[in-house]
Amino acid sequence: MKWNERVLNFIQQLQPPQVPPPYEVLYPFADADVLQACRQFYKKYYADAAPRYIMIGINPGRLGAGITGVPFTDPIRLKDSCGIANPWPRKPELSSIFMYEMMEAFGGVAAFYQQLYISSISPLGFVADGKNVNYYDDRLLAEAVLPFAQQCLDTQLNWPVQRSVAFCIGEGKNLQYLQQLNQQHQWFNHIEALPHPRFVMQYKRTQIDAYIDQYLQAFSRHGIAAS
Repeated sequence: MKWNERVLNFIQQLQPPQVPPPYEVLYPFADADVLQACRQFYKKYYADAAPRYIMIGINPGRLGAGITGVPFTDPIRLKDSCGIANPWPRKPELSSIFMYEMMEAFGGVAAFYQQLYISSISPLGFVADGKNVNYYDDRLLAEAVLPFAQQCLDTQLNWPVQRSVAFCIGEGKNLQYLQQLNQQHQWFNHIEALPHPRFVMQYKRTQIDAYIDQYLQAFSRHGIAAS
């Protein structure tokens, strides 16, 4: 089965976890426009069964994948970088800006997606009072989400994912949780931590080129480069 078929089956079968108040789950995949955008995106970049390395973020945000359904991809990048028209307001997400600048430095969007697949600990995001929430921000939320997250990662890791290394997007609590899960399940031989794009764009934006280079060097250490 090709990647695009696997991903579409996966997102259409997602059952959102029950989360404690005041948290709500971002579930964009009930929207026909989201499914159409995902269908076009994955058919364009993942219509094959070639092995890929995985990057694992935290959980989608309300201005990126929480709208488009595509990890780290806001409506602007979906149209301008990926060539996929969409009906959503052209609002930017900081993490998406960084990721697509990094992809261009890698060798372009197509070259990047040919070798890497982006997911998250939780493929669904969370909000409270209209603001993004990370799954680890509240112990009760984390306890509610992690069984769902573990099941989702197990499913995706049955796809043609290279297990020698995973790239963790985030060097703090997301890394800690992924390391704990990996100790239990032995998914990967090694986890390579990368600074989170939102941290870079919010606090270190003047140094963006250095952080992009950090990503590219991490890929290069594991033999991942644009062909």
